[in-house]
Amino acid sequence: MNGAELFVRCLVEEEVEYVFALPGEENLDLIEALRVSPVGLVVCRHEQHAAFMAAAYGRLTGRAGVCLATLGPGATNLVTGIAHAQLAGIPLVAVTGQKPLKDNRQGAFQILDVVGVFRPLVKWNTSLASTDRIPRSVRHAFKTAEAERPGACHLELPEDVAAADADDLAPHRRVSVRRPVPDAGAVAQAVALLEASRLPVIIVSSGANRKRVGRELKALVEATGIYAVSTQTGKGVLPEDHPNSLFCLGMNRRDWVHAAIDAADLVITLGYNIVEYPPSVWNGGLDKKILHIDFSPAEPDTFYNPDCEVVGDISAALKALTAACEGLRFDHAGMARAREEIATRLFDTPCDGAYPLKPQRVVWDVREVMGPKDILSLDNGIYKVWFARMYRACRENTVLLDNALATMGAGLAGAMAAKLVHPRRRVMAVCGDGGFMMNSQDLETAVRLRQGIVILLLRDDGYGFIRWKQQDKGLPDFAMGFGNPDFVRYAEAYGAGGLRVEKGDALKDTLEAAFARAEREGVPVLVDCPVDYAENRALSQDHALVAPLLHGGAS
Repeated sequence: MNGAELFVRCLVEEEVEYVFALPGEENLDLIEALRVSPVGLVVCRHEQHAAFMAAAYGRLTGRAGVCLATLGPGATNLVTGIAHAQLAGIPLVAVTGQKPLKDNRQGAFQILDVVGVFRPLVKWNTSLASTDRIPRSVRHAFKTAEAERPGACHLELPEDVAAADADDLAPHRRVSVRRPVPDAGAVAQAVALLEASRLPVIIVSSGANRKRVGRELKALVEATGIYAVSTQTGKGVLPEDHPNSLFCLGMNRRDWVHAAIDAADLVITLGYNIVEYPPSVWNGGLDKKILHIDFSPAEPDTFYNPDCEVVGDISAALKALTAACEGLRFDHAGMARAREEIATRLFDTPCDGAYPLKPQRVVWDVREVMGPKDILSLDNGIYKVWFARMYRACRENTVLLDNALATMGAGLAGAMAAKLVHPRRRVMAVCGDGGFMMNSQDLETAVRLRQGIVILLLRDDGYGFIRWKQQDKGLPDFAMGFGNPDFVRYAEAYGAGGLRVEKGDALKDTLEAAFARAEREGVPVLVDCPVDYAENRALSQDHALVAPLLHGGAS
C-alpha cells in the first residue's frame, strides 16, 4: 500500500461518496487508488466547478464534499469554490497535488505556496510531508470542516508522499460527535426575554437549514403563535405555506416583510451569521432585543450584540424553549393581517403573457412545474432576488442559493450535485446568461453522468443585475452588454437537449416538455428563455403599505 492508497482508505472511512476532480500528473497515484475504490470519481471540466459541486454536496448532506485538483493553476482554480464554502458555512475538503518534496527535477515549474494561498480561505490546511501524517490529517480535516460553524479545509499531497510505502499505517476511525445541548440557564434567560416581549419575530438563517430544526421550529411557532421570516439561505426551514411564515427577507429595509421586523421588540435569530444578511439592515436603530440561538456564539458586530445567547444544538434549543414556554402565547392579529397582505402582493401577482417574460411570470411558471420536494439551484443574478421572494419553498434545502460570497457560475454545479444526492427528485438550475457561460463547459459532465436535470437559462444579453444598479445610480448604460451563442444549438452540441421559449405564456409547457425528455432520455435539457428586467423597479417596495396593518395589537 502506498500513500495514495492509504489516503483513499481514509476517504472511505470518512464515508465519502464522490470526489469532484480535475486530474493532473501530480495526483495520478491518487486517481489510480480511487479507480479501485468504492468512492465515485466525478471528473469535471474546470476545477472551480468541481469545488462548487463539492460545496453543494456538503450543504445537502451535512458531510464534507471533496474536490481534487493538481498543483499550481489547478489549485488556484479551486479558490472561488473554496471561498464560497468557507463564507457560506458549508463543509468541504479540498485536496491538491504537489511536486515531490525530494528529488524534484522540474525546479519551480508550476510551484506555488498553495498552503499559504489557501490559509486565509479555510478553517485549517496542511501539506502532508510524510505518509504517517495522512491518517490523522485526513481525520482532522473532515472533523474540522464539519464542526460548527462548518467550512473548508485543505490537504496537499506531494507526489512522492503519494507514492511512498504506507503498509504499516491505517485510517483513523470516523467517530460521530454529538453536539452539546444548550445550557438550562440560557434557556431560562431566553424564556424571560420572551415573557417580557410584546411582539417577538424569528429570523431563520442558513445555519438552521436542517430537517430536525424545521420540525422543532414548526412546533415552537404553533405552540406560541410567533411568526418567522427567513433569510434567502434559510428558505423552507419553516414551509412558506405555513400560517406563521412571513416568507423571505428582501434586499432592503423598505421591503414589505421588514414592516414586521420593524414592529417587533424582540428578534430571535436561528443559525444566523452576519455575512448573509447585515444586521444593520434590520437593527439600524439598535432598538431590538436579540435572542441568538445557534450552534456557535454570536460574532460581534456593532448592530448585533445579543441580549441572550443559547448556544448548542439548535433543534434541542427549540425543543427546550417550546417546553419551557408552555402557556405563553402571542396572538397578534396585526401579524396575521400583514401576512395576508404580503402573500397577496407576492403570490397573487397577475401573470400576463408579455414577451420577453417578466420575472414574476418566470417564478410563477417554475413554481407550477416543481413539486414540494423538488430542488431549485439558483445561480447569482437579479433573478435570484425574484425567486427568493416569490418562490414558495415548502421544504428545507429545496432552494439552493448563495448570499455569502454570491459568486456567479455555481448554479449548474448545485443542480448536478443535487441530482447525485436526490436522483428521484426533479432538479432545475436557474442561470443567467452571464453566470451560465462561466462554467457552461460542465454541461458535458452532466451529459456524461446522464443527469436528467433542466437548466432554465434566463437571457437578457447582459449583466442584468449590475445594469439595474447602474441605472439606479443614474449612470448611462455602458459595458453591460455582450453577445451570446444560440443556446439551443450550444446545448445540442454537447449532446444535451435544447428548447426555446417563443411566447410569453409558453414557459410552463416548455419546462414540462424539458423534464419529460430529461427523465425519459437521461440527458440535461436547456431551456432558453428571454427575460425583461424592466420590472426590477418592483423590487424597491414601500413597507408603508403593510406597516399600518401591524397596529391594533392582539386579537
